[in-house]
Amino acid sequence: MRRPFTLPAALGLVACCATAAAFVLGGDGTTVARVPAAIAATTSSSTVTPTSPSSTTPPLDPAGLGALRTHLDGVWSQTSKPSSSCLMVLHGDEVLFERNPDLAVTPASTMKLLTATAVLARIDAHERLRTPVLAAAMPVDGVVHGDLYLVGGGDPVLGTVDWAAHFERQPRLFTSIESLADRIVGRGVREIRGRIVGDDGRYDGERYVASWPARYRANNVTGRLSALSVNDGFAVWDRRAAADIPWDDPPRDAAAVLTALLRARGVIVSGEPAAGAVASGSVELAAVDSPTIGHLVEAMLEDSDNGTAELLVKELGLRFGGEGTTAAGAAVVADTLTELGLPMRDVVVRDGSGLDPGNRITCRLLAAILNDAEADGSIVAGLPVAAQTGTLYKRFLATPVAGRLRAKTGWIGGVASLAGYADGPTGVLTFAQVLNGVGKTDGQRVQDSLGAALVGA
Repeated sequence: MRRPFTLPAALGLVACCATAAAFVLGGDGTTVARVPAAIAATTSSSTVTPTSPSSTTPPLDPAGLGALRTHLDGVWSQTSKPSSSCLMVLHGDEVLFERNPDLAVTPASTMKLLTATAVLARIDAHERLRTPVLAAAMPVDGVVHGDLYLVGGGDPVLGTVDWAAHFERQPRLFTSIESLADRIVGRGVREIRGRIVGDDGRYDGERYVASWPARYRANNVTGRLSALSVNDGFAVWDRRAAADIPWDDPPRDAAAVLTALLRARGVIVSGEPAAGAVASGSVELAAVDSPTIGHLVEAMLEDSDNGTAELLVKELGLRFGGEGTTAAGAAVVADTLTELGLPMRDVVVRDGSGLDPGNRITCRLLAAILNDAEADGSIVAGLPVAAQTGTLYKRFLATPVAGRLRAKTGWIGGVASLAGYADGPTGVLTFAQVLNGVGKTDGQRVQDSLGAALVGA
């Protein structure tokens, strides 16, 4: 077993306000931006310094173990649909408490733990996804004769500074498309005698998973899935700025954004943006790289980013399943977890995000994934911290749980899930709880009770 996670002592500073943007440079000089923080953390636990587990887990004292099990029994008694829910708590390799650990349940966004595990097992965490710009020939005297091709490489966080800045929780990890425009200009380009053409042929053309409920599209639970997607599939996040433009074609939309950015920099672009396939024999003029795969996984978990999860699954499908589709990628996820020796009985993988109500996992699987996670790896680093970061930054405020629980959340209709680690009185506990057949209010109430029980409150 690889020991899980460290809750860093400086964690309370993660969400504090910043006054200037921070930038991370990729290996080729690519600028991957984090925009300025828009808000400070709203928490009373900024001074909490959680303990960190050692490489060996000390034994629980009998009195502490008895009290914990009593509290967990109380939590389970609050579960309104126990026959369709599960709960598992471990201390190291020792199972302290379990109810229906092998029951196949709908996971909601805890499904992203499966996606993260498969991605990190298959792709180097330091790899980046490249978005190049190509032309039939290099510019002559600053002029590109013909079209310029923007080719999607599957980067799920390619976007504009304004788009990244509008999110409530900051800083937002993204790849700056402005930096790509600057690089094109930096190559001396001053005129393009053609169009900007967006090519998203790396993956299939399915913009939403076919088995998702129709309401997901209306509610914008994820952008339109594409290998070339700017601003999470919505090229103009404030659509009032371009009300007369039908933003419904991701590669063309991406081309439109780059066209506008180049024109704003004084570059003449003769044609209007379009979607199409890159011409054979084209040469690379400029490119921008995504954050590392590891950082993408961290952001996916922390913010429960559905678009990133789905595009990473398509990338798995392309590389290891024969085609860049959700179905191929989902099969790779299932096969990879099986090869890792994880308990996959009755598990069903339909997508990467957990939005599909047909997904099925078990609490035993979630607990095994967490117990096997590297202490300094991206899964642990990406888990939100109670009252401090990600999807838990407004949860457990002003309670003993704040700063002492780190977990992946999950919510879809009738499902509430929470799986991660808790800093209990006698050491770190690994836990997985999935409630099916519950409303959000009841689900959150039971989660609150679970968090309190785990930390000994």
